[in-house]
Amino acid sequence: MINQDDFPITRDCAYLNAANVSLMPAPAAKVMTDWQTDVALNGSNNFNDLAEDTAFDGLRVQGARLFNCHENDIAGGSSCTELLSSIAWAVMPKAHENIVSTDIVFPSTIYPWTRVSHHTGCEIRLAKGQNGYAHIDELIKCIDHNTAVISLSHVEYTGGQLYDIQKLADVAHEHNALLVVDATQSAGAIPIDGPKSGADVIISGSYKWLCGPFGAAVMYLAPHLQNTLEPGFVGFRSHSDMWTLSPERLDYPETAKRFESSTMAFGCIKGLEHSMKYLLDLGIDNIQNHNMKLADQLIDGLNSLDINIISPINRAERTSIVTCQVDGHDPADIVEKLKQRNIIAHKRQNYIRFAPHVYNNPSHIDQAIQSLASILK
Repeated sequence: MINQDDFPITRDCAYLNAANVSLMPAPAAKVMTDWQTDVALNGSNNFNDLAEDTAFDGLRVQGARLFNCHENDIAGGSSCTELLSSIAWAVMPKAHENIVSTDIVFPSTIYPWTRVSHHTGCEIRLAKGQNGYAHIDELIKCIDHNTAVISLSHVEYTGGQLYDIQKLADVAHEHNALLVVDATQSAGAIPIDGPKSGADVIISGSYKWLCGPFGAAVMYLAPHLQNTLEPGFVGFRSHSDMWTLSPERLDYPETAKRFESSTMAFGCIKGLEHSMKYLLDLGIDNIQNHNMKLADQLIDGLNSLDINIISPINRAERTSIVTCQVDGHDPADIVEKLKQRNIIAHKRQNYIRFAPHVYNNPSHIDQAIQSLASILK
């Protein structure tokens, strides 16, 4: 599906760890490092005021393609947590209100709201999950007329469970609540239509399925929030005309751009812009089909070894994250022995997690299964 020269490590290594840190296409990595080198050696000779003002423009173009929305709906930042924290302080649920999530969610998805709760006294409600899975009905049971926000991962990081965000958006809006989605474990691997999903906010970090660098993130902000939310984090870029430098006023852009607050490692934004373009040119639908075929192959292989798979069986809730448990074996030990055989997986809790992506092929899955069989003899 790809030019293997774009991911050279995959010639010798079955890298099945996109849910932790993905590989970055060599052309996108070059764009990022070239930018960093140019600024380091030439200062502002090339990265002048105009270049800084327009640094996010390319990201907005690719972000609009990624979420099937308008460029005005897209903002960039340096991490999912940064953007989510700014959203949390912008919404700032009141003392009588609550925020709903799950007790298996990745902590960064709920911690910004927890911090706000320390300030306002709002309630955090976590639906119970088990073995990396939380039933959507249990989450819905936590929602009531005092719910201000549902904040959850589109895909749970432990077992790869995929939520129906359109269903959750409908429930949220019936209760006049917002749906805020962390798409870090889905964007780049699963098609996401921001407007059709009904989600109010969708944020993704870059270094997992988007194949980007650390230090960049992308956000979709629904149009109805773009001139109503006041960002929690602000800086000189927050003003509608950033170079009219005056401390006497702060007039936000009436687009998602209002959440782009300050200077950052702009080379990382350039890297993310180009990694997104790389994936989007391949087609996210095509990538999902490719990844799921590899996941099916992996599941068949694990079943042949009588290894307990904890990822969802239901096709509607499945992704290419395949998580398993090997009874009587230390998962950290197995992951290390796989690494010695050039198979890269990851330990999460007491599980082994595999996450094939666009740069993998069936031979990588065969290597992983054969290596597991050898280790478990």
